[in-house]
Amino acid sequence: MNLSRSLNRVVCVLSFCLAVSASCPNATWALEHIRLPQVDEQFVARDTLTCDPVEDADTADCLAGLRWTPAEFTVTIETPQVKQGDLVVTFPSPHPSGNPVHDRVFMEWYAARDQAGLVGCAPAVVVVHESGRSMPVGRLVARGLSILGVHAFMIQMPGYGQRRTEMADRPENLVQSMRQAVGDVRRAFDAVAALPVVDQKRLGVQGTSLGGFVTATVLGLDSAYSHGFILLAGGQLDRVLLEGARDAAKMRAQLQSIGIDDDQLRQLVKVIEPLRLAKRVDPDRTWLYRGAFDNVVPPASSLAFAKATGLSDEHHIVMPVDHYTGVIFLPGVLQQIANQMLR
Repeated sequence: MNLSRSLNRVVCVLSFCLAVSASCPNATWALEHIRLPQVDEQFVARDTLTCDPVEDADTADCLAGLRWTPAEFTVTIETPQVKQGDLVVTFPSPHPSGNPVHDRVFMEWYAARDQAGLVGCAPAVVVVHESGRSMPVGRLVARGLSILGVHAFMIQMPGYGQRRTEMADRPENLVQSMRQAVGDVRRAFDAVAALPVVDQKRLGVQGTSLGGFVTATVLGLDSAYSHGFILLAGGQLDRVLLEGARDAAKMRAQLQSIGIDDDQLRQLVKVIEPLRLAKRVDPDRTWLYRGAFDNVVPPASSLAFAKATGLSDEHHIVMPVDHYTGVIFLPGVLQQIANQMLR
């Protein structure tokens, strides 16, 4: 059976399960009711990025390649496309590439609502999607968290959704796009914090697969996000691309097609390697969910991140799944994320 078709069916079933669980009388969250911002409404935000000086030369070099000069920027509310959230939040990328489509960040806002369907002031999570072009898992995560009482903002990475262009599939743009995504996800913290319906003290980030690697690197920049949740990702991005199957193998083949050999690949992805910043990640505010039989992200790569960050067993959850069947455990993972955010 076609993989994307199978995944879409699973997504439909899990969406139904989440809706049913949220209507259960045991749901205990309470929201302070407030109106959503209106389309075309704008908010002023300012970067709070603080990459503190470090003595380690490699860490300092990695931070130098990812940081930018903090500035004031505008957050704008727009109308969403059909079935893509309640509203769209846009802001400029802190790492402009020169492509105006890629350089405007879009986030699909799935608003937290109580059992009566009313929107309220609540914690929020920035959701970083997987590599699938239609981003089904990212959207499922965002919808699920909103049902469970948490505002969810699914950020579209460069080359996806409304940021997609014919340049998006060019393998030579892979690292530049991921570097831009890291900056976008970190700036998203300040964009979301500028919105009046968000509890700024409980603003987390969650990433799956490709989005999980981006999230892992973002968590190493500074301690802005109150919580970090990484699903089916970790560290050793070069190893994933060189050894992983399916999506990783496809990406590897694309890079090889333009003459990039293994050593060059290792140097390319070093710019965004999560392990270079892992010791800056707070293990008490980070959770890693990995697949015991993952053949896209080798378990050793996830384990390397867990060890480098010092995650405890309670924060390092091993699921008896591969890279794709992990979606079966998503309702439980989302409930754990919501529990942490609402605590």
